[in-house]
Amino acid sequence: MKRTSRDIRTANRYEVLRQIIASSPTSRQELAAATGLSLATVATLVGELLDLRMITEVGFEDSAGGRPRGLVAVNASGGALIGVDIAETYVRVELFDLGLNVLARADEDMRPGESRPEQVVGHVAAAVGSVVAQAGVEGARVLGVGVSVPGQVDRDTGVAEYAPNWDWHDVPLLDLLAEHVAYPLYMDNPLRASAVAELWFGAARGRGDAVVVNLGTGVGAGLVLGGGLHRGVSNSAGEWGHTTLVLDGRHCHCGNHGCVETYVGAPGIMVNLRELAADSPLLHPEDQTATIDALARGVDARDPVALKVVRDTARYLGAGIADLVNLFNPEVVVLSSWVAASLGEPLLREVREAVARHALRRPLAATAIVLSPIPTDPVCLGAATFALEGALQTVGQRTAAKRTAAAKGRTAPPS
Repeated sequence: MKRTSRDIRTANRYEVLRQIIASSPTSRQELAAATGLSLATVATLVGELLDLRMITEVGFEDSAGGRPRGLVAVNASGGALIGVDIAETYVRVELFDLGLNVLARADEDMRPGESRPEQVVGHVAAAVGSVVAQAGVEGARVLGVGVSVPGQVDRDTGVAEYAPNWDWHDVPLLDLLAEHVAYPLYMDNPLRASAVAELWFGAARGRGDAVVVNLGTGVGAGLVLGGGLHRGVSNSAGEWGHTTLVLDGRHCHCGNHGCVETYVGAPGIMVNLRELAADSPLLHPEDQTATIDALARGVDARDPVALKVVRDTARYLGAGIADLVNLFNPEVVVLSSWVAASLGEPLLREVREAVARHALRRPLAATAIVLSPIPTDPVCLGAATFALEGALQTVGQRTAAKRTAAAKGRTAPPS
């Protein structure tokens, strides 16, 4: 789809604000160098962001023999953003200031069988209300709510097109949420959310090409290619969890057999454990989180069953990540989401060894494999940036409409 000049202007405004958030305080000259935009364009965009009170002037810095450079910084209190992480076992909501610092957090557990759309919407609405009350922000200050939902989504219409773990098909999620949440809503999936979070604040910052591997109940890969988020033609890029790892292997919710997800997602890890030791006290049959946490504690205690399960899981994961390394030749592969966070360094060590056995030597030599360094929920953080992007787009549309109206007023014939 061809981008209009308005789309490009919104993207440039978003990129300038992103750089200011990452590097406050900063000068217009530094912003021009970081974004590749002309100084005149940056000056115009900075002026717009100042008018919106999203940023503020914070003084001057001396330049080598020239005029002092004006510095700008994000106006953290200039608005609030909400990020929603809808996962198969929980709903987590975080409220951020404009510097993307967490001001409030709320969690809602999702028990098995609680995945009907109206149940999920109820959890989200309750958690959103909770964070707004905790932070004590006025509703008018909330610029938007970014919602991450698993599976394939149409971010333009707000429809969850397909969530295999819940058997959702064409659920109008944002319309349902709009009946309970009074703020502007924007939606995408956790692959895009975690990739943006790493690009802004994490291991992909300053990198042109990165893969963010989401390890939770579901599994996927957020792709950063050429310095930007790669969505694919139908916003479906990154469904690596549904690529075939084992021919005629385990049945997957998507209908295929042998998908990566069935071996390295939380339910797949539980199967790995059950196949090794069906009566293991580490196994909590109805509780993914408890099982993964028990495995993590078992590894720390050098329990042989826990060590073998993590090693076997890493063998599958390493083979799949080697494919990503060979395909995309990234600078970094980031292991993200709650399973990676729980199993941590022991999983990372085993994965690095497994990838080294399968990946081509040249691309692997250029690739770092790391855990996500983001201390908060990366998906909530990334989802909040969807709200920020949407708010800037809405502002851009209003600004364009005002300019058009003003131009018509100037050219209107006298009455």
